[in-house]
Amino acid sequence: MQSAAVLFLTFFILLILMVPIGYSIGIATLFTILVCGDGSIPLLMITQKSITGVDSFPLMAVPFFMLAGNLMSGGGIAKRILNFFDTFMGFIAGGLSMVTTVTCMFFAAISGSAIATTSAVGAFMIPAMKDKGYDEGFSASICAAAGTIGVIIPPSVPFVIYGVATGTSITDLFKAGIIPGLAMGVALMIVCYIMAKKYGFKGETKKFSFKAVVKSFVDAIWALLSPVIILGGIYSGKFTPTEAAVISVVYSYIVGRFVYKELDNKGVYKALRDTIVINGSTTFMVGLSSAFAAYLSLTGIPRTLAAALIGVTDNKIILLILINIFLLVIGCLVDNIPATIILAPILLPVVEALGMSPVTFGIMLTMNLAIGFCTPPYGIDLFVASAISGVSIGKMMKFMLWFIFSLLVVLMLVTYWPAFTMFALA
Repeated sequence: MQSAAVLFLTFFILLILMVPIGYSIGIATLFTILVCGDGSIPLLMITQKSITGVDSFPLMAVPFFMLAGNLMSGGGIAKRILNFFDTFMGFIAGGLSMVTTVTCMFFAAISGSAIATTSAVGAFMIPAMKDKGYDEGFSASICAAAGTIGVIIPPSVPFVIYGVATGTSITDLFKAGIIPGLAMGVALMIVCYIMAKKYGFKGETKKFSFKAVVKSFVDAIWALLSPVIILGGIYSGKFTPTEAAVISVVYSYIVGRFVYKELDNKGVYKALRDTIVINGSTTFMVGLSSAFAAYLSLTGIPRTLAAALIGVTDNKIILLILINIFLLVIGCLVDNIPATIILAPILLPVVEALGMSPVTFGIMLTMNLAIGFCTPPYGIDLFVASAISGVSIGKMMKFMLWFIFSLLVVLMLVTYWPAFTMFALA
């Protein structure tokens, strides 16, 4: 346990000192090997595991899904999806915030990324809600909260990472994420309606028009077909999630460039540049996280921690609550991807001993860490929404707490009701 204490203490000290997380993971692993090692684990292990950790065919889906999301944002696909759902719900009290949520759900079925979902939808919806009289803190917070759905509704980048780290079927994870992702959206929309009534957010004043629905549907038909093609191909077995990611890039480019004609060379360059930057940092973290996880495995730390956790209580309900609390705290501090690679091998044996499926645990783990996107100090969705809106995180938290509560309700369903995630696999 000495090596575990040194490893995690070093890691969190570096985080507190604001050292970038990728470097924190690598330095903590290196320092622990030097201080606690007996020579059985060579320093070369860090390099070897970092390289083999990213040498994975399923991981190739990550940059392609990122690129597809960026191309859709710049090619007019996200905007047309938004306009289509606006014709359905824009007239309801709080309707524009509900439109934001549904659009995030739909965009999640294309991009697989919380950041891409928040930034793409938020760029359109936050100014629109503010113009219609919504509180600016509310407008930014619902975009950040709904952005978390991007990693639950398939395809999901964190599901790919979890599947690679644990050997769980990525296709099964995608299927199991559908119902929880939809439930998250419904929970957020209920809160939107309640808060709209409480604070007097009138939203749109236009009436429902079937003619407008048909017109917006025709305009958005190519955008609406994208998740059907991507997910339909995966579930039918026509192609793998990685191949689906490539197809989504090609489809997004063709539709944005030649159908909607909003994706020019400058837009393609921006999409490529943003994808390269984000994927570069992601791959760096994945590689060093793999070395971190390999060191944990070689020293037997996961087995020791699992035994200690089970030793706290043999009550399944209490133990799962403790695990959820632990993951929620980690989600506030650490990025989803390295946290998944590090924690999944540690906690999976514990929950399996409690009778939980690896698929259900993948959903539970990802949802816990996704809620961390909405909570300081890490809160990447908070930062994105704040940057887009110009609203301080402090103003957002007044509303964000209610959205987080609704997401926690769905998390409890995932944790304690196996059919909630496993129904799609039956």
